[in-house]
Order: sequence, then C-alpha cells, then structure tokens
Amino acid sequence: MTKNVRMPFPGRIALGSALACALALAGSLALSRQEAQAATAAVDLGFSGEVTQGGWIRGMAPKGTVSLSLDGESVGVDPASGQWFAAFDRDAKSSVTLEAKLADGRVVDRTISVAPRHWNIENINVARTAKGPSEAFMKIRRPELAQINAARDMRTGAKGWMEHFIWPAKGRISGRFGSQRIYRGEPGAYHSGIDIATGTSGTPFVAPADGVVILAADKPFSLEGNLLMLDHGNGLNSAFLHCSQILVKVGDHVKQGQVIGKIGMTGRATGPHLHWSLKWKDARLDPILFTGPMD
Repeated sequence: MTKNVRMPFPGRIALGSALACALALAGSLALSRQEAQAATAAVDLGFSGEVTQGGWIRGMAPKGTVSLSLDGESVGVDPASGQWFAAFDRDAKSSVTLEAKLADGRVVDRTISVAPRHWNIENINVARTAKGPSEAFMKIRRPELAQINAARDMRTGAKGWMEHFIWPAKGRISGRFGSQRIYRGEPGAYHSGIDIATGTSGTPFVAPADGVVILAADKPFSLEGNLLMLDHGNGLNSAFLHCSQILVKVGDHVKQGQVIGKIGMTGRATGPHLHWSLKWKDARLDPILFTGPMD
C-alpha cells in the first residue's frame, strides 16, 4: 500500500523548514544586536579630573578615534599613548558634549555635567569708571597683546599636560582665581589667575610642569611687567607675571621643578607676588585645581 504524502505547494516552504529559518533569522538578529551592543560598549569615553568651572579632564581615546571634540572645540589626542586633555572655562555652561569620530564611521558622544563654582564676588557701591584706555596706552598695548596671542598659538609638542602640576612657589595666596568686583550691578573683569606672595622680590619660582618657553619679555609689559610663558602642550599654557628676573629664553625646554625666574613687582602690581595663570585654548583655568591645596 502506497503511503499518501502531501507535498508543499510550489514556491512555498514547508512549516518545519519555515520555523527553522525563522529561528535562524531571529538568532542572527539577536547576534547582530549583541555584536552592536558589544561594539558600542567597547567605545569608552571615560575620563578623570576636575569636572567643574575652571577645571580639566584627561582620558584615553577609544580605539580607532579619528577626531575628538568638546562642544565643537578640537581636542588633541597624543598619537603615541592615545591620551587626551580638555578643560572648562571659568564661565563654562552646565552641560557640554564630548564627541569621538571613529574610523569605521561611527560617532560616539557623552554629555558631561560641569559643576558650578561659587566665586568670591565683592559688590562695590561705586560706579565703574566709564572711561576706557587711552589711545596712547593702546598704542603700547596692542603690540604686547600681539606677542601674547602669537605665543599662545605656538605648538611645541610639550608633554607637561600629562603631569600632575606642582606649585611654582610657596607663600601666601593673596589673590584667588575667579574673584570679581561688581560696581553698582556692573561686573568688572575677574581675576584670571592665582597670586602667590612671598613677602619679598627675588624669590625663585619653578616650572609647575614640563614645557617649552614661548615668551620671555625682554622688557616689562605695561600690565604684566616681566612676562614669562610656558607651553605645556595640547593647547595648555602657563603665564607668570610681574617677574623681577627671567632665567630662561624662548625655545628652552624646561623640566618640572626647574627654576625659571624670580618673583617681583614689575608692571601693574602693588607688591611683590607671582601671578600664575593657566589657559587651555581660550578657556581660563584655576591653577589650584591642577595642584591641589598648598601644603
């Protein structure tokens, strides 16, 4: 007796085969999702540092990073180590975006919350002087500003940005970063660095991190006096104002802890002190967030 076997319709897959195919497809999709999740998880935009106004962060770029940016500002990545550095201005907004573009075409980003600071604000019941600088003063000042801006545009390949910074000198902190006066509701300029007073001129100060000398004033500037600037690399630089003496010259490579000048009161200063300021590109930074409190 011949067994009756029902054949599938032409062009149609038997139920068992269809089920097997569907299961295989589902497994393939699940695997693809797992692979995609694993690939995304492998892109680590982690960092450490001081995530606050005037602060900084460092991290390691994900494998295959083509470019890195912080709110559209290019962030340099060290080609040898993959390390990067970025920072936040004194008036940075509360949220910024770190974005990495990868060689495979993916774009990965991370939102960073920047903690606000409470600055030392002094309200003065006096109207701010409306009169601006005279043309005679600006005739002197413009070439000085041009030298400062040209120095900050220099890229030396220094690696000091990778280091933990040290204090250039020890003494009384006579002026703090970010402090500001408000004249009857109108804000004046805030203090762009930290002032270290040792009580006398001639006290040596040292490089807070490795760097290359990008400006060493051959005569006092109108405001800064004898001005010394170091490039620490990756857009980060230090400026030292009011020096009584500068002991290095442009192009010198200096090491952390090396004596580079002496404290003074040249330029616009009411007493001997070292004004130390830090910038990353256009962002003004708080030096104490690089060194920690003075011990």
